[in-house]
Amino acid sequence: MRVGVLTGGGDCPGLNAVIRAVVRKGVSDYGFEFIGFRDGWKGPLEAMTTPLGVHEVRGILPRGGTILGSSRTNPVSVDGGVARVRTNLEALGVDALVAIGGEDTLGVATALAAVGVAVVGVPKTIDNDLSATDYTFGFDTAVNIAMEAIDRLHTTAESHHRALVVEVMGRHAGWIALHAGLAGGANIILIPEQPFDLDEVVGWIESRFESHYAPIVVVAEGAQPRDGSLLTQGVELDAFGHPRLSGIGDWLAKAIEARTGKEARTTVLGHIQRGGTPTAFDRVLATRFGLHAIDAVADKDFGMMVALQGTDIVRVPLAEGTRELKTVPASRYAEVRTFFG
Repeated sequence: MRVGVLTGGGDCPGLNAVIRAVVRKGVSDYGFEFIGFRDGWKGPLEAMTTPLGVHEVRGILPRGGTILGSSRTNPVSVDGGVARVRTNLEALGVDALVAIGGEDTLGVATALAAVGVAVVGVPKTIDNDLSATDYTFGFDTAVNIAMEAIDRLHTTAESHHRALVVEVMGRHAGWIALHAGLAGGANIILIPEQPFDLDEVVGWIESRFESHYAPIVVVAEGAQPRDGSLLTQGVELDAFGHPRLSGIGDWLAKAIEARTGKEARTTVLGHIQRGGTPTAFDRVLATRFGLHAIDAVADKDFGMMVALQGTDIVRVPLAEGTRELKTVPASRYAEVRTFFG
Protein backbone atom coordinates (compact mmCIF):
# COMPACT_ATOMS: atom_id res chain seq x y z
CA MET A 1 0.00 0.00 0.00
CA ARG A 2 1.20 3.51 -0.83
CA VAL A 3 0.24 6.09 1.79
CA GLY A 4 0.33 9.86 1.42
CA VAL A 5 0.94 12.16 4.39
CA LEU A 6 0.21 15.90 4.65
CA THR A 7 0.20 18.60 7.31
CA GLY A 8 -2.16 21.55 6.92
CA GLY A 9 -3.05 24.81 8.64
CA GLY A 10 -0.87 26.62 11.15
CA ASP A 11 2.35 24.87 12.12
CA CYS A 12 2.36 23.22 15.50
CA PRO A 13 4.94 21.61 17.82
CA GLY A 14 4.54 17.83 17.49
CA LEU A 15 3.74 17.60 13.77
CA ASN A 16 7.08 15.96 13.01
CA ALA A 17 6.52 13.43 15.80
CA VAL A 18 3.30 12.31 14.09
CA ILE A 19 5.01 12.02 10.70
CA ARG A 20 7.84 10.01 12.25
CA ALA A 21 5.50 7.59 14.02
CA VAL A 22 3.30 7.06 10.94
CA VAL A 23 6.29 6.25 8.73
CA ARG A 24 8.26 4.18 11.23
CA LYS A 25 5.36 1.90 12.13
CA GLY A 26 3.97 1.86 8.60
CA VAL A 27 7.27 0.61 7.19
CA SER A 28 8.31 -1.78 9.98
CA ASP A 29 4.94 -3.34 10.82
CA TYR A 30 3.01 -3.16 7.55
CA GLY A 31 5.57 -2.74 4.77
CA PHE A 32 3.86 0.38 3.48
CA GLU A 33 5.46 2.85 1.09
CA PHE A 34 5.07 6.57 1.84
CA ILE A 35 4.93 9.79 -0.11
CA GLY A 36 4.85 13.24 1.44
CA PHE A 37 2.61 15.99 0.13
CA ARG A 38 4.12 19.45 0.41
CA ASP A 39 2.41 22.49 1.90
CA GLY A 40 -0.86 21.08 3.16
CA TRP A 41 -3.74 20.53 0.73
CA LYS A 42 -1.78 22.42 -1.91
CA GLY A 43 0.29 19.24 -2.27
CA PRO A 44 -2.42 16.86 -3.53
CA LEU A 45 -4.20 19.72 -5.32
CA GLU A 46 -1.12 20.50 -7.42
CA ALA A 47 0.65 17.11 -7.18
CA MET A 48 3.52 18.59 -5.14
CA THR A 49 5.32 15.67 -3.50
CA THR A 50 8.49 14.87 -1.60
CA PRO A 51 10.15 11.55 -0.66
CA LEU A 52 9.09 10.25 2.73
CA GLY A 53 10.74 7.22 4.26
CA VAL A 54 12.63 6.10 7.34
CA HIS A 55 15.68 8.12 6.30
CA GLU A 56 13.65 11.33 5.95
CA VAL A 57 12.10 11.03 9.43
CA ARG A 58 15.30 10.35 11.35
CA GLY A 59 16.06 12.97 14.00
CA ILE A 60 12.84 14.95 13.57
CA LEU A 61 11.13 14.02 16.86
CA PRO A 62 12.30 17.13 18.79
CA ARG A 63 11.95 19.54 15.87
CA GLY A 64 9.18 22.11 15.77
CA GLY A 65 7.27 22.98 12.61
CA THR A 66 6.79 20.35 9.91
CA ILE A 67 9.26 18.88 7.43
CA LEU A 68 6.42 18.66 4.89
CA GLY A 69 5.54 22.34 5.02
CA SER A 70 2.04 23.70 5.44
CA SER A 71 -0.48 26.14 4.00
CA ARG A 72 -4.11 27.17 4.34
CA THR A 73 -5.03 25.99 0.83
CA ASN A 74 -8.65 24.86 0.64
CA PRO A 75 -9.46 22.51 -2.30
CA VAL A 76 -13.17 22.72 -1.50
CA SER A 77 -13.17 26.45 -2.35
CA VAL A 78 -11.34 25.87 -5.66
CA ASP A 79 -13.46 25.17 -8.73
CA GLY A 80 -13.08 21.44 -9.36
CA GLY A 81 -10.61 21.19 -6.51
CA VAL A 82 -11.95 18.00 -4.94
CA ALA A 83 -11.94 16.22 -8.31
CA ARG A 84 -8.35 17.39 -8.94
CA VAL A 85 -7.22 15.99 -5.60
CA ARG A 86 -8.83 12.62 -6.37
CA THR A 87 -7.28 12.54 -9.85
CA ASN A 88 -3.81 13.38 -8.56
CA LEU A 89 -3.99 10.77 -5.80
CA GLU A 90 -4.93 8.12 -8.36
CA ALA A 91 -2.18 9.23 -10.78
CA LEU A 92 0.41 9.03 -8.00
CA GLY A 93 -0.78 5.58 -6.94
CA VAL A 94 -1.76 6.76 -3.47
CA ASP A 95 -4.06 4.19 -1.83
CA ALA A 96 -4.68 6.08 1.41
CA LEU A 97 -4.03 9.50 2.90
CA VAL A 98 -3.14 10.59 6.44
CA ALA A 99 -4.19 14.22 6.93
CA ILE A 100 -2.78 15.97 10.00
CA GLY A 101 -4.44 19.26 10.86
CA GLY A 102 -7.09 21.24 12.65
CA GLU A 103 -10.70 22.14 11.99
CA ASP A 104 -10.12 23.44 8.45
CA THR A 105 -7.70 20.74 7.30
CA LEU A 106 -9.85 17.95 8.69
CA GLY A 107 -12.95 19.63 7.26
CA VAL A 108 -11.44 19.11 3.81
CA ALA A 109 -10.60 15.51 4.77
CA THR A 110 -14.24 15.02 5.78
CA ALA A 111 -15.41 16.31 2.39
CA LEU A 112 -12.98 14.00 0.57
CA ALA A 113 -14.02 11.00 2.66
CA ALA A 114 -17.63 11.69 1.66
CA VAL A 115 -16.72 11.19 -2.02
CA GLY A 116 -14.77 8.00 -1.43
CA VAL A 117 -11.20 9.10 -0.74
CA ALA A 118 -9.49 6.75 1.73
CA VAL A 119 -8.39 9.19 4.42
CA VAL A 120 -7.57 9.07 8.14
CA GLY A 121 -7.32 12.25 10.20
CA VAL A 122 -4.98 13.28 13.00
CA PRO A 123 -6.17 16.27 15.10
CA LYS A 124 -3.73 19.16 15.46
CA THR A 125 -4.25 22.62 16.92
CA ILE A 126 -2.49 24.63 19.60
CA ASP A 127 -5.92 26.09 20.46
CA ASN A 128 -7.19 22.69 21.75
CA ASP A 129 -10.57 23.47 20.19
CA LEU A 130 -11.31 20.27 18.26
CA SER A 131 -14.25 18.30 19.58
CA ALA A 132 -14.14 14.54 20.25
CA THR A 133 -10.59 14.66 21.66
CA ASP A 134 -9.64 15.70 25.18
CA TYR A 135 -6.38 17.30 24.07
CA THR A 136 -4.55 18.06 20.85
CA PHE A 137 -0.77 18.09 20.60
CA GLY A 138 0.83 21.53 20.43
CA PHE A 139 -1.49 22.91 23.10
CA ASP A 140 0.75 21.94 26.01
CA THR A 141 3.78 23.53 24.32
CA ALA A 142 1.90 26.75 23.61
CA VAL A 143 0.65 26.97 27.20
CA ASN A 144 4.13 26.43 28.61
CA ILE A 145 5.62 29.11 26.35
CA ALA A 146 2.90 31.57 27.38
CA MET A 147 3.28 30.65 31.05
CA GLU A 148 7.02 31.29 30.96
CA ALA A 149 6.42 34.69 29.36
CA ILE A 150 3.91 35.59 32.07
CA ASP A 151 6.36 34.48 34.77
CA ARG A 152 9.00 36.80 33.33
CA LEU A 153 6.59 39.71 32.95
CA HIS A 154 5.60 39.64 36.63
CA THR A 155 9.00 40.94 37.70
CA THR A 156 9.18 43.80 35.21
CA ALA A 157 5.58 44.80 35.97
CA GLU A 158 6.36 45.02 39.68
CA SER A 159 9.62 46.91 39.08
CA HIS A 160 7.89 49.66 37.09
CA HIS A 161 4.47 49.62 38.81
CA ARG A 162 2.73 49.21 35.47
CA ALA A 163 -0.06 47.03 34.12
CA LEU A 164 1.03 44.47 31.54
CA VAL A 165 -1.32 42.94 28.99
CA VAL A 166 -0.29 39.62 27.44
CA GLU A 167 -2.09 38.72 24.20
CA VAL A 168 -2.12 35.01 23.35
CA MET A 169 -3.62 32.99 20.52
CA GLY A 170 -7.23 31.87 20.58
CA ARG A 171 -9.61 33.00 17.83
CA HIS A 172 -12.80 31.38 19.09
CA ALA A 173 -11.62 29.35 22.09
CA GLY A 174 -9.75 30.63 25.13
CA TRP A 175 -8.04 27.46 26.29
CA ILE A 176 -4.49 28.85 25.98
CA ALA A 177 -5.41 32.03 27.84
CA LEU A 178 -7.25 30.06 30.53
CA HIS A 179 -4.47 27.54 31.21
CA ALA A 180 -1.50 29.90 30.77
CA GLY A 181 -3.16 32.63 32.79
CA LEU A 182 -4.03 30.30 35.65
CA ALA A 183 -0.58 28.65 35.66
CA GLY A 184 1.19 32.01 35.41
CA GLY A 185 -0.74 33.72 38.18
CA ALA A 186 -2.48 36.29 35.98
CA ASN A 187 -4.82 38.69 37.75
CA ILE A 188 -7.31 38.86 34.87
CA ILE A 189 -8.01 36.39 32.05
CA LEU A 190 -10.19 37.40 29.09
CA ILE A 191 -11.43 34.82 26.57
CA PRO A 192 -13.61 34.83 23.43
CA GLU A 193 -16.38 32.81 25.07
CA GLN A 194 -17.06 35.49 27.71
CA PRO A 195 -17.33 39.09 26.39
CA PHE A 196 -15.82 41.35 29.03
CA ASP A 197 -17.02 44.52 30.73
CA LEU A 198 -14.30 47.18 30.52
CA ASP A 199 -15.52 48.86 33.73
CA GLU A 200 -15.15 45.55 35.56
CA VAL A 201 -11.66 45.03 34.14
CA VAL A 202 -10.63 48.55 35.20
CA GLY A 203 -12.00 47.85 38.69
CA TRP A 204 -9.86 44.73 38.98
CA ILE A 205 -6.82 46.67 37.76
CA GLU A 206 -7.32 49.43 40.33
CA SER A 207 -7.89 46.91 43.11
CA ARG A 208 -4.59 45.25 42.26
CA PHE A 209 -2.71 48.55 42.30
CA GLU A 210 -4.31 49.47 45.65
CA SER A 211 -2.81 46.32 47.16
CA HIS A 212 0.63 47.52 45.93
CA TYR A 213 0.97 44.88 43.24
CA ALA A 214 1.17 45.35 39.47
CA PRO A 215 -1.55 43.55 37.48
CA ILE A 216 -1.01 41.06 34.67
CA VAL A 217 -3.87 40.68 32.18
CA VAL A 218 -3.93 37.67 29.80
CA VAL A 219 -6.23 38.16 26.82
CA ALA A 220 -6.98 35.78 23.94
CA GLU A 221 -6.77 37.39 20.50
CA GLY A 222 -10.47 36.71 19.89
CA ALA A 223 -11.71 38.29 23.13
CA GLN A 224 -13.95 41.32 22.80
CA PRO A 225 -15.79 43.83 25.00
CA ARG A 226 -19.53 43.40 25.44
CA ASP A 227 -20.25 46.52 23.44
CA GLY A 228 -17.49 46.00 20.86
CA SER A 229 -16.40 43.63 18.11
CA LEU A 230 -13.39 41.59 17.00
CA LEU A 231 -10.30 43.61 16.12
CA THR A 232 -8.80 42.58 12.79
CA GLN A 233 -5.93 43.69 10.56
CA GLY A 234 -8.29 44.34 7.62
CA VAL A 235 -11.13 42.87 5.59
CA GLU A 236 -9.08 40.24 3.77
CA LEU A 237 -10.01 36.63 4.60
CA ASP A 238 -7.98 33.44 4.24
CA ALA A 239 -9.04 30.46 2.09
CA PHE A 240 -11.27 29.20 4.90
CA GLY A 241 -12.99 32.55 5.46
CA HIS A 242 -11.11 33.60 8.60
CA PRO A 243 -10.05 37.23 9.17
CA ARG A 244 -6.58 37.93 10.57
CA LEU A 245 -7.03 39.01 14.18
CA SER A 246 -4.84 41.63 15.79
CA GLY A 247 -5.01 44.44 18.27
CA ILE A 248 -7.13 43.51 21.27
CA GLY A 249 -4.09 43.60 23.61
CA ASP A 250 -3.00 47.05 22.44
CA TRP A 251 -6.58 48.36 22.54
CA LEU A 252 -7.00 47.07 26.09
CA ALA A 253 -3.69 48.53 27.32
CA LYS A 254 -4.59 51.97 25.96
CA ALA A 255 -8.04 51.78 27.58
CA ILE A 256 -6.54 50.77 30.93
CA GLU A 257 -4.00 53.60 30.83
CA ALA A 258 -6.67 56.16 29.90
CA ARG A 259 -9.06 55.00 32.61
CA THR A 260 -6.59 54.45 35.48
CA GLY A 261 -3.78 56.90 34.76
CA LYS A 262 -1.34 54.04 35.28
CA GLU A 263 1.17 53.04 32.63
CA ALA A 264 0.13 49.92 30.66
CA ARG A 265 2.13 47.96 28.11
CA THR A 266 1.29 45.10 25.75
CA THR A 267 3.20 41.94 24.88
CA VAL A 268 1.84 40.00 21.89
CA LEU A 269 3.25 36.46 21.90
CA GLY A 270 1.91 35.62 18.45
CA HIS A 271 3.77 32.92 16.54
CA ILE A 272 6.27 32.43 19.37
CA GLN A 273 3.62 30.11 20.80
CA ARG A 274 3.79 27.91 17.70
CA GLY A 275 7.56 27.71 17.41
CA GLY A 276 10.33 25.68 18.94
CA THR A 277 10.65 22.19 20.28
CA PRO A 278 7.53 20.39 21.60
CA THR A 279 7.14 19.46 25.26
CA ALA A 280 7.40 15.85 26.41
CA PHE A 281 3.59 15.65 26.68
CA ASP A 282 3.14 16.80 23.09
CA ARG A 283 5.87 14.49 21.76
CA VAL A 284 4.23 11.49 23.42
CA LEU A 285 0.68 12.41 22.38
CA ALA A 286 1.71 13.17 18.79
CA THR A 287 3.63 9.89 18.57
CA ARG A 288 0.67 7.90 19.89
CA PHE A 289 -1.64 9.63 17.42
CA GLY A 290 0.70 8.68 14.57
CA LEU A 291 0.95 5.05 15.65
CA HIS A 292 -2.82 4.67 15.91
CA ALA A 293 -3.44 6.55 12.65
CA ILE A 294 -1.38 4.10 10.61
CA ASP A 295 -3.15 1.24 12.38
CA ALA A 296 -6.44 2.69 11.12
CA VAL A 297 -5.00 2.81 7.60
CA ALA A 298 -3.92 -0.83 7.88
CA ASP A 299 -7.43 -1.75 9.07
CA LYS A 300 -8.90 0.24 6.15
CA ASP A 301 -10.94 2.13 8.72
CA PHE A 302 -11.20 5.28 6.62
CA GLY A 303 -13.19 8.41 7.27
CA MET A 304 -12.02 8.28 10.87
CA MET A 305 -9.94 10.51 13.15
CA VAL A 306 -7.78 9.37 16.05
CA ALA A 307 -8.58 11.07 19.36
CA LEU A 308 -7.50 11.11 23.00
CA GLN A 309 -10.27 10.19 25.42
CA GLY A 310 -9.04 9.81 28.97
CA THR A 311 -5.70 8.06 28.51
CA ASP A 312 -6.80 6.00 25.51
CA ILE A 313 -6.40 6.70 21.81
CA VAL A 314 -9.67 5.92 20.06
CA ARG A 315 -11.17 6.38 16.59
CA VAL A 316 -14.09 8.67 15.91
CA PRO A 317 -15.73 9.69 12.62
CA LEU A 318 -14.04 12.68 11.00
CA ALA A 319 -17.36 14.50 10.94
CA GLU A 320 -17.64 14.15 14.71
CA GLY A 321 -14.24 15.73 15.26
CA THR A 322 -15.05 18.78 13.13
CA ARG A 323 -18.78 19.17 13.84
CA GLU A 324 -18.35 21.96 16.38
CA LEU A 325 -15.58 23.80 18.19
CA LYS A 326 -14.70 22.79 21.73
CA THR A 327 -14.91 26.04 23.66
CA VAL A 328 -14.28 26.90 27.31
CA PRO A 329 -17.40 26.13 29.38
CA ALA A 330 -18.73 28.87 31.67
CA SER A 331 -18.02 26.62 34.67
CA ARG A 332 -14.31 26.45 33.83
CA TYR A 333 -14.11 30.22 33.49
CA ALA A 334 -15.94 30.65 36.80
CA GLU A 335 -13.17 28.66 38.50
CA VAL A 336 -10.44 31.16 37.61
CA ARG A 337 -12.45 34.29 38.46
CA THR A 338 -11.51 33.68 42.09
CA PHE A 339 -8.09 35.14 41.30
CA PHE A 340 -9.23 38.24 39.42
CA GLY A 341 -8.35 41.60 40.90
